[in-house]
Amino acid sequence: MPPSPQSRLPRALLFDFDGTILDTETPEFTHWQALYGEHGLELSLEAWQRGIGTWDAFDPWAGLPGHVQADRERVQAGLRERIHAALAEQDLRPSVRGVLEEARQRGIRLALATSSDRAWVTRWLSAHGLLDLFETLATRDDVRRVKPDPELYVLAAERLGLPTAECLAVEDSLNGGLAAVAAGCRLVVVPNDVTRTQPFPPEWPRLEEGYAGGLDGLLDVALRTKG
Repeated sequence: MPPSPQSRLPRALLFDFDGTILDTETPEFTHWQALYGEHGLELSLEAWQRGIGTWDAFDPWAGLPGHVQADRERVQAGLRERIHAALAEQDLRPSVRGVLEEARQRGIRLALATSSDRAWVTRWLSAHGLLDLFETLATRDDVRRVKPDPELYVLAAERLGLPTAECLAVEDSLNGGLAAVAAGCRLVVVPNDVTRTQPFPPEWPRLEEGYAGGLDGLLDVALRTKG
């Protein structure tokens, strides 16, 4: 007899952060594009996408003129200030707060698995009143290798005392999805404007409409897939 839908519900949701809970990726890309434009250059989305969800896969500084790179400290400080100012005025991705809160109410545990550092994610989770919803945070400070390596997802599940197969990863990027699948998690991709055109495998379940369907919409797309 096949398992009932209820028995297949994940015991935990393992959320990515950047681009998945708070869309930090779109303003970052937009401001980098503007920097390139100031010097008569174009930063392609395809090139930028290689670095989403990971580190050291794409270096945007390499495409800038030498005199800009020579003044990197000052330029970077100004760029960071503009990006942070934009993020301070930005809300969470629509309906994601409701998904997180309902998951906790229904006894589905929550953890974060992010290639960003702990200071970055705690800053923004705290600013939006979400930090206490997560039982544990697995960040780049905790592992040797970030996504697409599975180590972050394996660690998040271990800290919850759960096998990865009983966890559903929520991601926005190809690198993040690869990490989750390699760890043995189930996966739902909730792409944003910057990641939507990444070459996601067709078998990966996706929520093109974001979190508009709430927690049930997220779980439904996972349960409708095999595995």
